[in-house]
Amino acid sequence: MRKIIDNNKPESFKDFRIGFGKRSFDVIFSVLAILVSSPFMLLIGICIKIESKGPIVYKSIRVGSGYDMFTFYKFRSMRRTAEAEREKLSDLNLYLINKHHNESLKKQSVCPECERLGRKCSPTLYIEGTEICENWYLELKKRMSDLPTFFKVKDDPRVTWVGRIIRRTNLDELPQFFNVLKGDMSIVGNRPLPLYEAEKLTSDQLAYRFLAPAGITGMWQISHNRFQSEEDRIKLDNMYAMVSSPKKDLEIVLKTFLTVLDRHNY
Repeated sequence: MRKIIDNNKPESFKDFRIGFGKRSFDVIFSVLAILVSSPFMLLIGICIKIESKGPIVYKSIRVGSGYDMFTFYKFRSMRRTAEAEREKLSDLNLYLINKHHNESLKKQSVCPECERLGRKCSPTLYIEGTEICENWYLELKKRMSDLPTFFKVKDDPRVTWVGRIIRRTNLDELPQFFNVLKGDMSIVGNRPLPLYEAEKLTSDQLAYRFLAPAGITGMWQISHNRFQSEEDRIKLDNMYAMVSSPKKDLEIVLKTFLTVLDRHNY
């Protein structure tokens, strides 16, 4: 596995390993889950292929324990163009503190100081084909850093009809048991994050979550409100890193089954 942000990684991350007992549980549980769910996985794959063009399994690079990067598997539940459409849905992000923040940035695309002076107030930069003065670029970068780390949209319009069904029943997560067998993930842990989210969580307080293994389920998944604030989600991730134990893992697995059965949580 590759590493991310090595220079910022706390010393305690360098030798992170999943314990023998936890790893044994992961392997046994995953093998049984794959054997039991293989007919469902075959049926899901056929339905996805019939409904829309694109791969059956969605693959993306995620960041897990110790800032390890790995290829993450899920059944594809969105259109092929979903990643390209994500930016258009930024105002619908459930973690967005100020839903008009992005719009205000767009309206202020011209540096007010440059307008006042009638010339560039600092050296000119060319960012993705756009001309912008250095002072205003640094100001925009600072403002954008206040945007939420996580991205979640309720009733996401990019989700396909089959995708809605497998998401509601959590069947889209089944391929992750292969991630567990490979050693990329554990059954219980903190959700592995996309690169654009993980890169924002590198300070000591925020990075604590990466002391725990990446998991299929965890404390966030069994919480009563999965759309709580960004700060609350990070607290839950950090809490698991501190209190994880075989007893706690078993409790989370049992509560996960109850959460899946409770449709009102989805």
